[in-house]
Amino acid sequence: MTFAIMYANRGFFPGEVIKDAQAEMEKAIRDSGHAYLEMEGSETRYGAVETIAEGKRFAEFLKENTGNFDGVIVCMPNFGDENGAYYALKDAHVPILIQAYPDELGKMDFSHRRDAVCGKIALCNVLRQADIRFTLTEKFAVSPLSEDFAEDLRIFAGICRTVKGFQSITVGEIGARTTAFKTVRVDETAMQRKRINIETIDLSQLFALMDAAGEKERKEKTAYIKTLADFSKWSDETAENLARLELALEQLIHAYSLDAIAIRCWNELQLTYKIAPCVILGDLNEKGICAACETDVNNAVMMRALMLASDAPVMLFDVNNNYGTDENKTVLFHCGPSPRNMLDGKLEIREHLMFKKSYGAGTGVGLRVGKVKTQNVTVGSMKTEDGALWSFSSDGKITDDAIEKAFFGCGAVFVCDSLSGNGLLNFMAKNGYRHHVAIAQGKWAKAVNEAFKNYLGINNICL
Repeated sequence: MTFAIMYANRGFFPGEVIKDAQAEMEKAIRDSGHAYLEMEGSETRYGAVETIAEGKRFAEFLKENTGNFDGVIVCMPNFGDENGAYYALKDAHVPILIQAYPDELGKMDFSHRRDAVCGKIALCNVLRQADIRFTLTEKFAVSPLSEDFAEDLRIFAGICRTVKGFQSITVGEIGARTTAFKTVRVDETAMQRKRINIETIDLSQLFALMDAAGEKERKEKTAYIKTLADFSKWSDETAENLARLELALEQLIHAYSLDAIAIRCWNELQLTYKIAPCVILGDLNEKGICAACETDVNNAVMMRALMLASDAPVMLFDVNNNYGTDENKTVLFHCGPSPRNMLDGKLEIREHLMFKKSYGAGTGVGLRVGKVKTQNVTVGSMKTEDGALWSFSSDGKITDDAIEKAFFGCGAVFVCDSLSGNGLLNFMAKNGYRHHVAIAQGKWAKAVNEAFKNYLGINNICL
């Protein structure tokens, strides 16, 4: 991410604090792995914004750099000036992080006292009056070189990625939802009002593209598919049919400029091609195209949000089982649409036991099975209800607890950070969420919550 930095000043404070703050803020952003833009120091007094005229100049600076920055950081070495800030930020149209320096005990004389806490309250009040959205640091006053501010920057980068990515999203709903899954109904109009476009594509179109795949492309893709996991138990025909599927999906993704897909994953693929699409969905997730199964468009969108926030591959799992008598643990499961990035160890292609039972052996090959990495994660889910988008996000952990060997597909034990006992399960059931959760690597619940609620107008609860 690239951040435009604005230094807020109140003239009767010593100018030296601006210079010191500039060096510290620049270092903090560099150390976080991001970039920054600043006005030339000679353009305003101390290179900061105090007056209305200076605020207008900073606004011009932002306009001149439209498209070159993803968020604005307001650095307040002292009280700052709310009038200049208003004119500087009123047309920013990106997330804004407000940072204020803390005062230090023993340095409260007039030469050293900053009063940035008071100034931050005043500046935020004026921004709120003007309906200019902004984000606060976790600690109200925080030094740029502290670990606390490094965490603020990490979360703010996730907010900026999510807001930027949600300016326009296109999801491909490939195939009609199965009659049995009313749980994945979606309100397309509610989505469209949040700039989320849904393109519906019939399975017949997908199958026609699969059948029309050229020989050269089939051979190359089949060889690639065999690198994704151990295929030794299955025929070349099975691998080729999976290759046909990925080739067809890639054509649709290109033709419709899709950011995410939600596919009808049973039972036509099994009856026609004897495959399950799980390994292909996992591969698309690894490549940054969020791929949900069971035509869950809602959570394809949630996957996209978590992928943007975390800047890493994501996956979609069922909230599936209790874990024995431990009410704090829940088994998350799906048939294998997991990105390689979130799996450990040797990966193996297996068949779906439910399809084997229903249609015979070898009719649902394509599960990619491996151990889900033990790590901190964020889970989230989305629904459309009463003409609006609703979601939740929650941090937690994938534990080291073992899943029984007879458990087919990819399973993992999850513990929620904020809710004990069956709190997550009760919350989902009581509030009408689907049986799916999107899963991201790392802790990003706050970033998604802030991006959705504050900047994008999407209802979110951060558990």
